[in-house]
Amino acid sequence: MGLRGRIVPEDGSAKSSRFSTDVSVPLISTSSPVLPDFLFKFLVIGSAGTGKSCLLHQFIENKFKQDSNHTIGVEFGSRVVNVGGKTVKLQIWDTAGQERFRSVTRSYYRGAAGALLVYDITSRETYNALTNWLTDARTLASPNIVIILCGNKKDLDADREVTFLEASRFAQENELMFLETSALTGENVEEGFLKCARTILNKIDSGELDPERMGSGIQYGDASLRQLRQPRGTTTQNKQQCNC
Repeated sequence: MGLRGRIVPEDGSAKSSRFSTDVSVPLISTSSPVLPDFLFKFLVIGSAGTGKSCLLHQFIENKFKQDSNHTIGVEFGSRVVNVGGKTVKLQIWDTAGQERFRSVTRSYYRGAAGALLVYDITSRETYNALTNWLTDARTLASPNIVIILCGNKKDLDADREVTFLEASRFAQENELMFLETSALTGENVEEGFLKCARTILNKIDSGELDPERMGSGIQYGDASLRQLRQPRGTTTQNKQQCNC
């Protein structure tokens, strides 16, 4: 597991962040020779200052990111998790929330299987912007993208501007899962990512999501799973076509 990122200045040039020199090459753990069963592409989206990078850092490194600045461009992290008896590698793109980087970050939406849509419970402004972020995700990413709404900074409950009930209703109206999280304490951070991954796996099992479909944001890590998941009826059709 690890973090990797890239800074994209306004002039379009690129220089490396403290994580890596190149965001296009995933940073993975090579200590285990075992391939994951699946690879899922995830996004972390939402307004600037909501704690998106801190959520990613807490999930990947299991600690709070003390010296967090606004993300410039995108940052990347990956982690292999066990979900429902399957090993899944989550490849997570943390996108900048500032408007001036939207043209850059939108290009990373394509083919995402899941997303954490993050707002700050102490900022009404970040909550009011959720509809725009949600529209972007459903328009630019895969049509069946699984999204969980995360009300971050739960540890600052005394400064709350958005109630749990209000956000819960928004999630229900927009067919989103919902959790309140704290990147500082780690509360519900892992559960947010795992809940999203679990839902994607359930949709694969039910046939609602097809890993073979281009742009699904899902890949087989283990080729044997692809053979096991041949479309139903394939054998029957082959028998019907046999003239022997």
